[in-house]
Amino acid sequence: HPGVPHSPNHPGYRHALLRRHGDAVRVDGTSGANDLITLGTHTATHLDALAHISHNGLLHGGAVAADEQTGGVFRHHGVHTVAPIVAPGVLIDLPGHFARSRLDPGQRITADDLDAASPAIDPGSAVLIRTGWAQLWDDPDAFLSHDDGVPGPDEAACQWLASRQPVVVGSDTTAFEWIPPGEGHARLPGHRVMLVEHGIPIIEMLNLEHLAT
Repeated sequence: HPGVPHSPNHPGYRHALLRRHGDAVRVDGTSGANDLITLGTHTATHLDALAHISHNGLLHGGAVAADEQTGGVFRHHGVHTVAPIVAPGVLIDLPGHFARSRLDPGQRITADDLDAASPAIDPGSAVLIRTGWAQLWDDPDAFLSHDDGVPGPDEAACQWLASRQPVVVGSDTTAFEWIPPGEGHARLPGHRVMLVEHGIPIIEMLNLEHLAT
């Protein structure tokens, strides 16, 4: 629906009825309707492929971003290169750890927090971080929370996660990041750590509420 949350850096979902019944009527009395759907690739739940982020012009493994995107498609690190993911799942339930319904806006998740709240993580696991933010899904302004910030792992916490060698990581927030109040997506160190440095895809805007019950 048009109000579904999306990354503030990307276009959201739009649905338009471009041709309505009666706009053109055929000689036999019939008419047709058709519509147009557009959306950015960071609308609602989605996966960040390795081509999503570059650092100093380079993608994961030292691939030159400008060369990789020639022709409008990423040759080696596009989402088409992500194999189907079947892996053991590990849920790190931060609200459960702190005995709260959800984390505070702009709350910084540290490596110590993850170490204390996390069950054992074997290499090749899918590691999902719950902040409780999915509870705000139906209020896109609160979900994006530009003024107050969004909870998420800081850079050191992302390094802690990457060292566990997950096959994919994910969270229930707009970005797999700690977003301080008023800063928005000005800096994305977690994306650099996961996508560029370690080659680990990211899933964002997950609904993890039922997994925590």
